[in-house]
Amino acid sequence: METPLAQPDPEDKDWTFVLNEPCPECGFVAADVDVADLPSLVRAVTTPWAQVLAAPDAAVRPAPQVWSPLEYACHVRDVLRIFNGRVDLIRNQDDPVFPNWDQDATAIEDRYWEQDPTTVATELQDAAAVIAAAWADVRDEEWSRPGTRSNGSKFTLDSLGRYFLHDIVHHLNDVGGR
Repeated sequence: METPLAQPDPEDKDWTFVLNEPCPECGFVAADVDVADLPSLVRAVTTPWAQVLAAPDAAVRPAPQVWSPLEYACHVRDVLRIFNGRVDLIRNQDDPVFPNWDQDATAIEDRYWEQDPTTVATELQDAAAVIAAAWADVRDEEWSRPGTRSNGSKFTLDSLGRYFLHDIVHHLNDVGGR
């Protein structure tokens, strides 16, 4: 299949606001998250994706410029992987700058719309297990370690965990999976 004719508009919104106020779209409240619960929360939020991807219309876009559940799942899988790398950087380097990640370019380059839903479901669960283990391994004194996104946004491991959790909660909400 060729690239879908209509691509979603590139994401240019700075979602870091969700660290200070509830997300108006999905209702996520970062202040309510106990980062010690991240491992179980990651597992709980990623488990429904297997059912979402098992639907016969998982690869169908609800509108030309809105990702299909399959495309969202590919993105979530990649978010899990990218943030696992960021957790590792913060834990092992002093105030690292995270490599830039263009999520829109990745979606096109990796042809999200052509990926196999069953394979993506497995990859997503595998990536969730890896990052859940990474969050479980964080020691109390590490939560305040800093890191910086390529656009200059500053995080601690604590705020990165809350920001990351919002991303995966939000996209499950996007596909009606919760």
